[in-house]
Amino acid sequence: MDKNLNPLFTPWKIGNVEIKNRIVLCPMGGTSLFGWMEPHHFDKDAADFFMDLAKNNVGLIIPGIAPIRNMMGGQWLYKAKGAFKKLKAWMEEFHKTGAKLFIQLTAGFGRSFSIPDKMVPMLKNKFLAGLVKPIFDIQRLCASPSKLPSRWAEGVECPEIKVKQIKQMVEAFAKTAKMCKEAGVDGVEIHAVHEGYLLDQFTTEYTNHRTDEYGGNFENRYRFATDIVKAIKGACGEDYPVSLRYSVVSKTKGFCEGALPGEKFTEVGRTMEESEKAAKYLQEAGYDMLDADNGTYDAWYWAHPPMYMPKNCNLEDVAHIRKFIDIPVVCAGRMEPKAAANAIKKGNIDAMGVARQFLVDTEWVTKLIEDRCEDIKPCIACHNACLAMSHYKGVANACSMADSIHMSRCALNPQTMDGGKYDYKPAKKQKNIAIIGGGIGGMEAAIVLTKRGHKVTIYEKTDKLGGVFVAAAAPSFKEQDKALIAWYRRQMQLLNIAIKFNTEITDIKTLDADEVIVATGATAKKLRLPGVEKAIEAVDYLNGKEVGENVVIIGGGLSGCEIAYDLYKKGKKPVIVEAKNDLMISNSLCMANSSFLRDFFKTNNVPVYLESFCNEIKDGAVVVAGKDGTKQEVKADSVILSIGYNPAPVAKAGKHVHVIGDAYSVGNLRTVIWRAWDVATKL
Repeated sequence: MDKNLNPLFTPWKIGNVEIKNRIVLCPMGGTSLFGWMEPHHFDKDAADFFMDLAKNNVGLIIPGIAPIRNMMGGQWLYKAKGAFKKLKAWMEEFHKTGAKLFIQLTAGFGRSFSIPDKMVPMLKNKFLAGLVKPIFDIQRLCASPSKLPSRWAEGVECPEIKVKQIKQMVEAFAKTAKMCKEAGVDGVEIHAVHEGYLLDQFTTEYTNHRTDEYGGNFENRYRFATDIVKAIKGACGEDYPVSLRYSVVSKTKGFCEGALPGEKFTEVGRTMEESEKAAKYLQEAGYDMLDADNGTYDAWYWAHPPMYMPKNCNLEDVAHIRKFIDIPVVCAGRMEPKAAANAIKKGNIDAMGVARQFLVDTEWVTKLIEDRCEDIKPCIACHNACLAMSHYKGVANACSMADSIHMSRCALNPQTMDGGKYDYKPAKKQKNIAIIGGGIGGMEAAIVLTKRGHKVTIYEKTDKLGGVFVAAAAPSFKEQDKALIAWYRRQMQLLNIAIKFNTEITDIKTLDADEVIVATGATAKKLRLPGVEKAIEAVDYLNGKEVGENVVIIGGGLSGCEIAYDLYKKGKKPVIVEAKNDLMISNSLCMANSSFLRDFFKTNNVPVYLESFCNEIKDGAVVVAGKDGTKQEVKADSVILSIGYNPAPVAKAGKHVHVIGDAYSVGNLRTVIWRAWDVATKL
């Protein structure tokens, strides 16, 4: 192991509980040991996931939020005695690994509740809300400190929570924490004065307009959070550790508007000045640790940083707040091991918080210790499966109910939290399998098939592996994507998978194979309009084709927006023309990713023409028509087409022929990789 990482592997304490190293699994929604949206139960998938991590040298594990009141049915968690009985037996086995575990308990979401779009009518209509209330009490799930606009559903007002309900929740926290202690859990974490969740909404003035004991001055706004820790200490004893998930600074300009890194702005939430006071106040109330980063749901990209955010993006602020308290502080947010180790060595933080990297590769800490960093499969911060909660104009949370219920799966690793669906099962008969196309889908299928015992040959028409993902990984902010391509290429070598480069297959009958997998990707859609020959395709730009200063991108999907972002970073002047009523309309693109780009374009005055069409491409300009028919010329030295793709399979699916990736259906890495597994595990 690199000696510079040694500070990560020293012991530390939270209260009287000693942790063997300073790597903390931060909580992720969907990884609760008591289930997520389902009725409370002991969740075996989550338990298996955490046991695997504990055996792979994680110091402290904090599962995802456990609602103290059942999201479906409304039962209090402390009444789920059967679940705690199973938890106690499991904790005995867990502790044999030497790891420690804190259960994270949540007060709820308030205006940040990611309302599935189909449930919006139930929040708007009291009659409909009453019908489903015994199963799904949407009014209570969205109840906020004051009447506030929903973060997700436009035009929807969330109701004000009652004092009686607050008191019930404080009592429930204490009872639940006591049951955790009796089950052998090492501590609890309170969720959260963080990320704009319910407790955090109480603390910030822009979301708390109350005039009772829970609103107004500083002490009243933090009362809910301090009442909880005092009640837990009263029930469990002063020595029982209680951590707090904490956002140092809100990084928020207003409702549904965050602040970008380095931006000068007026904070409407928690300022650093208030945070210095709040951190000390929360310590004095009884909290034993702060599990910290930044942001709110209005500035969601700070707490769930996409690839556009800087690495270690919260470290400076968390290190600053550490100066004002005596309890340990964990820092999360695209943390790098060397940066974390250095900060720990200097006493700036006490531990490194990591979350979604564990979904991609459960063994990454072990690989770090064994100095096998090149074998760590990297997280690319796409959020396509772990947090696929999408939002765009006119639609609340657009992701499927299946994704809402089964969060914290992984686009790059279908085995994560999969209930055994994607276990490697040895092939009953070894087959010779030809894979046409060496992109991500083709390589993923090759890995699965080889590990199952098949003999695989990849036929790649170019001289390198990676397919269209090589172009997609070209921008400077896609360094993790580049690392992922390198990881795949290394796996091909380690598994000794045969690859025939510069070999284009146009007729599958020429292949001597028992099964053929077609992974030939997609081709760009064509646009018919005068002057279209003057434009270039998105992939051409990404592959290095030069463009002028003023660049019009036709198509405001994710690819078009990332190209515009890349152009701006290079000093160009991008303009986006999009036919729909919002940018990045997708049911699987996380709002943390899309809201960063939307905020970036707004803050930096990047022109965006919505509900608009390009009528003609001229020399030096494009003609843009709005939905009302009004036309205008927009200066354009170059035009980039980014209007999507069509599947381009070299052969259709049939007996012994299987189509995967974008050749099957154009999507993202999640659809590509999961489809590869669906096919490869059945051959």
